[in-house]
This record gives sequence, structure tokens and C-alpha cells, in this order.
Amino acid sequence: MGKLKTNKSVQKRIRVTKSGKFVKMRAGKRHLLTHKSSKRKRHLRAHDLVSGAMEKQLRRLLPYA
Repeated sequence: MGKLKTNKSVQKRIRVTKSGKFVKMRAGKRHLLTHKSSKRKRHLRAHDLVSGAMEKQLRRLLPYA
């Protein structure tokens, strides 16, 4: 069997932890930030674990992760 291709756009957005879980950045911190509270923006800085439903799709897109 040949090599499997890694989806590069997903590879740039998602990181894999040592335990094999997927970590992504939270959405909503690019623009329109003036009306959002400091607390909300501070919480958006944190990483977010990917849900189990999406994990199966990511394993297919990142075969060597």
C-alpha cells in the first residue's frame, strides 16, 4: 500500500497531544473585538479540545498524527 496524504490545512490548524487528543484554537478572536468583554477575549485565548465526533474525521485527515 502506498503512502497516505496528510491534509495540510488541517495540519496547520490542529495539534496532537502526547496522549493522542486533538487541540485547536477557539474561534471568535479575529475581528469585531471592541464589543466583546475582556473576560470573553481572555477565555478565547485558551486552547480547546476537539469533540469526539470530529476526532474520527481528523484521524482520516491526519493519518500519521
